[in-house]
Amino acid sequence: MTFLTDRRRLLAAGAASFVAAPLIARAQSPWPNKPLRILCAFPAGGITDAYARAYGDYIAQKSGQTVIVENRLGAGGGIAAQALKSAPDDGHTLMITISSTMLGNRVMFKNLPYDPDKDFAFLAIMSTGHLPLVVQKSTGARTLAEFVDFARKNRVSFGSYAAGSFAHIVGAELNRRFNLDMTIVHYRGEAPMWQDLLTGSSQVAMGSYTACKGVLDAGAGVAVAVPTSQRMKTLPDVATYAEQGVSDKVFDLLSWAGFFGKASMPPEMVQQISDLMVEAGKTERIQRLTATFGIDETARDHRYFRHIYETQGPIWLDHVNRLGITPS
Repeated sequence: MTFLTDRRRLLAAGAASFVAAPLIARAQSPWPNKPLRILCAFPAGGITDAYARAYGDYIAQKSGQTVIVENRLGAGGGIAAQALKSAPDDGHTLMITISSTMLGNRVMFKNLPYDPDKDFAFLAIMSTGHLPLVVQKSTGARTLAEFVDFARKNRVSFGSYAAGSFAHIVGAELNRRFNLDMTIVHYRGEAPMWQDLLTGSSQVAMGSYTACKGVLDAGAGVAVAVPTSQRMKTLPDVATYAEQGVSDKVFDLLSWAGFFGKASMPPEMVQQISDLMVEAGKTERIQRLTATFGIDETARDHRYFRHIYETQGPIWLDHVNRLGITPS
């Protein structure tokens, strides 16, 4: 399975999928003309599920059709991806998942029952929030340089919310760049990770603003860097990695969720759904939702989604491959 970066090949593939799309899919108008399913690759309570329901409700409101969110969990989003691949070619089944389903899973699993490059239409992308690097107050650090100095002199446990995650990548890259020997500990989600930082069992962790907010508010942790090109609105006093002299591209990757359709979806339908998602992102409900999660941006269109996938995807894959994970 190769990562497509040649724009001519992508355009050719898109043209071919349009020609191959069933006539019934192209002839149906308007869209949607029956209940719509959104397959959510992750459980209720997180940002991916919240996006599925908020954007789904907007489609329902605008179209008058019922939108049903189905949480299809497992295999890092692979169960939902396989379900979308097998869905009818009528444009009435969509999926929302995160970057690991399309990128990290290529390394985490020996065989994927879907091809991220060929089986899906990219519809809209939205940020899942920036992941601040938070250090335990006992380190005394308030900047990245101060934490690196601490890590050179002390044993450090680095909390990662999952193997192969963005946190895992950043922890490994900090070790490499600064010649550190931090032990990267993988938790089953963020809750136990932040609990260990809160109690001092861990010295540093990286995860979502929403999940770490309790640690920051309690004064048990200090955010020392954010992986963004500009400072977060919710953490305006925390410098970016770049501002602190760490300009590697890996520290500026977008953590994203994306809406997908089947590859057979015709271009005009892709455009219609993409426009709806961008429009939905401007509503008061979704503006409030993103603010709650400490996210500064809402949905961007399918062209921007492809741009991010093509330019940042290879960086993700390169760094995940460097982690030396044995695929299952």
